[in-house]
Amino acid sequence: MNTAITILIDGLSYASWLFIVALGLTLVFGVLKILNIAHGSFYALGAYAAASFVGWFATLKFAPEWSLVAMLFAAVAVAVLVAPLTERGLMRFFYGRDEVLLVLVTYALFLMLEDITKLIWGANPYYVSEPYALFGNVEIGDQVYVGYDFMLMGMAVAVGLAVWWGLNRTRHGKIVLAVIHSEEVAASMGVNVSRVYMLAFSVGIFLAAIGGAFTAPLISVQPGVSVGVIIVSFAVVIIGGLGSIEGAAIGALIVGLARSFAVHVMPEVELFSIYIVMALVLMVRPEGLFQRIQARKI
Repeated sequence: MNTAITILIDGLSYASWLFIVALGLTLVFGVLKILNIAHGSFYALGAYAAASFVGWFATLKFAPEWSLVAMLFAAVAVAVLVAPLTERGLMRFFYGRDEVLLVLVTYALFLMLEDITKLIWGANPYYVSEPYALFGNVEIGDQVYVGYDFMLMGMAVAVGLAVWWGLNRTRHGKIVLAVIHSEEVAASMGVNVSRVYMLAFSVGIFLAAIGGAFTAPLISVQPGVSVGVIIVSFAVVIIGGLGSIEGAAIGALIVGLARSFAVHVMPEVELFSIYIVMALVLMVRPEGLFQRIQARKI
């Protein structure tokens, strides 16, 4: 029984931050039709920025609780600084081009961002320990779990509901859905499609950065963290269906629980357990569990 509870909690904790990151990836694809290989680099930038901001707040003698605010500020800073430079300075010149070219462009961006993070933060690992102890421990049965993991679960639910509400219950969200459905018709109705692209790309980067920022206390922030993240994020959106918000949530749960089960029960297959699940899903539903997000009737 304790093993089952541990598998469930570890799986949900892993799925929580992964859902936030994959949500940004699937949103960018839904609007811009781009498979963004560089998405993992935005996650890494969020983690590095969080390490810097948390350390800066500590030197200013802020209370440990302010480290959560520091991580949020870090994610916002990454989105505000990187999104305009990336979308306006690079991606906009390739809209409408061949999909393979877009993948190559984002891969080149990924390589550049990897070197940029090394130039700024170096090759030594960073550790963000302050926020990890803020929520204490939680006892469930005979086991003790870290409270920070449960905070991540609540945060994932809040972020998912916020994105859903923003898309379906706000004017700007319905404009985004209109562009997803048909950008030509939306443009003919007076919608500034270029501005929608910028908005969607910025939100996508913010989701990746906030995922990285709030995962930083769980990992060693060092070169290479972006590689593993983009691989499992693609696994999530492929399982759930490219462009589907619901699919990102279900895909993250499947990946998180499959990995947790492998770690605790069959550690020898942990490295490729995710890909086994992905292959099984694609054998049954090649398009993923959910189809791409579609515009609702207004």
